[in-house]
Amino acid sequence: MKLTMKFILLFAIVLMPLSAFAGNDNDCKDLPSYAALKTALDSAVAAEASGLNLHMWATVVNRDGVVCAVAFSGTDRGAQWPGSRVISAQKANTANSFTLDRNSLSNGSGSATGLALSTANLYSAVQPGGSLFGLQESNPVSTADAYKGPSENFGQANDPLVGEKVGGVNVFGGGLGLYAAGATIVGGVGVSGDTSCADHNIAWRVRYLLRLDRMAASGAILAVQGPASLFAGDPTRPDNIIFDIVPNPAGGTGNSATGFGHPECPNTFGSNALPGVRPAQ
Repeated sequence: MKLTMKFILLFAIVLMPLSAFAGNDNDCKDLPSYAALKTALDSAVAAEASGLNLHMWATVVNRDGVVCAVAFSGTDRGAQWPGSRVISAQKANTANSFTLDRNSLSNGSGSATGLALSTANLYSAVQPGGSLFGLQESNPVSTADAYKGPSENFGQANDPLVGEKVGGVNVFGGGLGLYAAGATIVGGVGVSGDTSCADHNIAWRVRYLLRLDRMAASGAILAVQGPASLFAGDPTRPDNIIFDIVPNPAGGTGNSATGFGHPECPNTFGSNALPGVRPAQ
């Protein structure tokens, strides 16, 4: 019995360093802490006047899609839509998964500017007949991670999503790529809890407050481009939401002039006054 206990203790001691280093490939060191995300979210929600004036969830993932932080803006986890926790993680994963920086340029292909796609930019493209139809089915949520407890830790520093790859694709407003110094993408942020248009505005303010919007031209570094800067005349907000959908005379989904449009929502306003992105350096 004593020998067995000694073996178990020795085995546990040997394994401890392995578990300590297990997350090294999924580093969050370049991304905001829980406290920083919570502070930015609270400020962004307080500043936003569009939508339904509801509280929000926010999630940050790193470039590998690993959740680094989850927070909410209300007094407790029930003060905002419970379903929006996982949606915020989906949005963060989507923005990170389909956004590039200038390092994509190699071997004769890629872009010297990168390409930033917000989740709002994907709405029209994934509709039937759109150029990305089916994208929303491509990376399903890991339900085992999404709904893992204990629930009382949801939105706290020890949220069960932290350290997990929840996956998922969401194709309406609220998700943005995160760009650090040098216009280098380091992950994504997702926000959910109000109308999808308000979600986009709040996500934009969160990214701005976290100073992870280093996308404007600086020195030899070209500005990161996105649908809004390329096709909608919004050069200082490259991945901003675009409202250019008009009714389809044949019925069904409306037509977007750019192909990256998003529907308007109840009490939609303010996206054209969001702060411009910061210089890369």
